[in-house]
Amino acid sequence: MDRLPEVLDQLANAARRAVAQSRDIDSRYDNKAAVGFDPVTQIDRDIETALRALISEAFPSDAIRGEEFGWTSEGARRIWSIDPIDGTRAFICGLPSWATLVGVIEDGDHVAGLIDLPVLGERLIATKRETRRNGALVATSKCRDLESARMATTDPYLFEGSETGSFERIRRATLVARYGLDALAYARVATGDLDLVIESGLKRYDLDALVAVVRGAGGVIGDWDGGEDWDGGRIIAAASRSLYDQAVALLSA
Repeated sequence: MDRLPEVLDQLANAARRAVAQSRDIDSRYDNKAAVGFDPVTQIDRDIETALRALISEAFPSDAIRGEEFGWTSEGARRIWSIDPIDGTRAFICGLPSWATLVGVIEDGDHVAGLIDLPVLGERLIATKRETRRNGALVATSKCRDLESARMATTDPYLFEGSETGSFERIRRATLVARYGLDALAYARVATGDLDLVIESGLKRYDLDALVAVVRGAGGVIGDWDGGEDWDGGRIIAAASRSLYDQAVALLSA
């Protein structure tokens, strides 16, 4: 456990090297989706391949769950969850908000997480005890009320059915809303610059890294019902318990 921050730092360095060495740096992409748009680049694959190799060498009995190549050793006690480029849409548009995410889950508990933002020169590494950005401790804003909350979601058009009305209630209740940030929004909750993130449709590799980062900074992260249904993909990250509970109540109103 004490090695995890060092290991996550090494993985982030390896991901950055994979980007620098990629054969496809001009960001050509394929669409993985049969309906809609879900881009993947060769750089996504190169990063995940590099991280899998390092994890498998250091922790051969651990499981790996990655966006591009699925599971290895499913059912192991410890899982490394990888999203090589969170925000591939941002990446192919030349925007700086994309990140490499690695979450570590042990016996079902999120024990460590990495959000690496190479273009911005920021790296957040978290354990259950703390979150650090580029080595310095960070903390949430502790914002307690929706009316003063700075809120974000990646794309308001990703909500479906009744979720659209639920999100609109949150948007109207908060001070300001910002869009298009992907994992950067959760990093900004951890650093105290945003107060609330509301999202739906996330996969485990999208969110596993975020849990430890938000919690290590003193924030609260869970599902829309106030629990921890991570597989449901409907996530709230908040700067405080009071703010989280208010968001849960308004989403279900």
